[in-house]
Amino acid sequence: MSRPVLDRAIRLPHATAMVVGTIIGASIFVQPSEITGRVPTPGGIYLVWLLSGVLTLFGALVTAELASALPESGGVYAFLREAFGPWLGFLWGWAMFWTMHSGIIAAIATVFGRYVGFFLPLDETGVRAVAVAAIVLLSGVNYLGVRHGTLLQTAFTGGKLLAVLAIIALGFSFGGAAHEQVGLAGSPGVASWGLGDFGLGMVAGLFAFGGWHMVTYNAEETADPRRTIPRALVVGTVLVTVCYIALNAVYLWVLPLEVVAASTRVAADAADAVFGRGGGAAMSGLVVFSTFGAVSGIVLAGPRVYYAMARDGLLFSWAGEVHPRYHTPHRAILLQGAWSSVLVATGSYRALFTRVVYTEWIFFGLMAIGLILLRRRPDLTRSYEIAGYPWVPLVFATSAFAIVVHQVASDLRSSLVGLGLVLLGLPVYHFWARARYRRPPNLHEGA
Repeated sequence: MSRPVLDRAIRLPHATAMVVGTIIGASIFVQPSEITGRVPTPGGIYLVWLLSGVLTLFGALVTAELASALPESGGVYAFLREAFGPWLGFLWGWAMFWTMHSGIIAAIATVFGRYVGFFLPLDETGVRAVAVAAIVLLSGVNYLGVRHGTLLQTAFTGGKLLAVLAIIALGFSFGGAAHEQVGLAGSPGVASWGLGDFGLGMVAGLFAFGGWHMVTYNAEETADPRRTIPRALVVGTVLVTVCYIALNAVYLWVLPLEVVAASTRVAADAADAVFGRGGGAAMSGLVVFSTFGAVSGIVLAGPRVYYAMARDGLLFSWAGEVHPRYHTPHRAILLQGAWSSVLVATGSYRALFTRVVYTEWIFFGLMAIGLILLRRRPDLTRSYEIAGYPWVPLVFATSAFAIVVHQVASDLRSSLVGLGLVLLGLPVYHFWARARYRRPPNLHEGA
C-alpha cells in the first residue's frame, strides 16, 4: 500500500493570495508611526516605503530562483540545507518553531483578540482565549485539507484588498474637508532627518513586509511550483508595495503629519477624521478581518517546514506523517497549533519573539549568499533566473546583515539573548545527528 502524499492544490491565485495575505496583517492599519516619526517628511516617508518594497522584491526574487531550482516543502529550510548543510536548515526550523514562526502566530492572533475586544467586552484573559480559539480554528481548517486552507486564505485576502481599495478611494474622495481643517493647520513644515533616521525607518519598513517568503514552504502542494511560486512572489510583493504607498498617501492627505507620527491606530484615526466615530469602528473591523487572514496564511505555511525536517530525519518521524484522508502534515499542524497556543496563553511570546525576530534576517542574508553558491552546482536546473544577478542577491544580503547589525547595536543585551536562543539549536542538532547514526538499521527497509 502506497503512503499518502501531499495534494498539489495551490495554483497561482492561491499562491499570490498567500504572499499578499501573510504580508498585510495589522501593521499598515495600526502603526506606520515608526517610519513617520523617524523620517517626518512626505518625500522621506514615500522613499522609505518604496525602497522597503524594492528590497523585499529583491528577497522575493532570490527565493523565486531558489524555489525554481528546489521546489520542495520547507522552502527556506531546504535552500539553507542545500547551500550550507543540514545544520543550518535545522537551526532555521529550530528558531521557527520555538520563537520566530510560532511567535508571530501568537502575536498576530493576540492583535486579533484585542480588536475583537473593540466589539465585545474582553479582559486580558478573554483576549487570550479569543486568540487561542482563532489558532485552534485555523489549525483545524488546515488539518482538513490544503484546499480548505488556501480557499480560506484567498477569500480573506480578496476581501482585504477590496477594503484597502475602498480606504484609498474614500479617503481621497471625502478626506479633503478633513485635510483642510486639520491637515494644513497642523502642518509641521519641513523637518530635518539624517541618514541614521532613514536607516531606522527602513528597518521598520522591511519588518512591515515580513512573511513574503512563506509561500515557498508549500512547494510540494503547489501546481507547477517552478513557475507558480516565482510569479506569485513577484506579483504579490509589487501589489503589497503599491497598497502600502497608497495607504500612506491617504493617511498623509487626511491627517497632519505629526498625528500620523504619534498614532498607534492611524487607519482608525483617519477614518474618524473623515466619517466621525463610526469610521474607527469600521477600521477596527478591518483589522480583525486582516489579522485573521494573516494568521490563516501563517498557520498554513509553517507545518511544511517541520514536515520536511522530519522527512530528513531532523525531527521526530511522526511529525512527517501525511494524513491518509486529508493529505496534510496533520501532526505537524497540531504541533504548531499547540505550541503557538501555549505562547499566547502564557504571554511568553512577547519576550521570545521581540528578542529573536531580528535573527530571521541572518538566515535571509545567508539564503541570498546560498543562491550564489548553488549557482555553481551543475545538478540543479532552474526555470527562473534573476536578471540582476549577482547584484540583486548581494544587495539583499547586505541589507539583511545591516538590519542585524542595527539591532545588535541598538539593544545589545536582548540581541545576544535572542541569538543565544537560536544557537541553542546547534548542540541539539549534533546530539540528534549522533543519535540518528547510532540507531540500528531498520530490518524492514531494503538493503
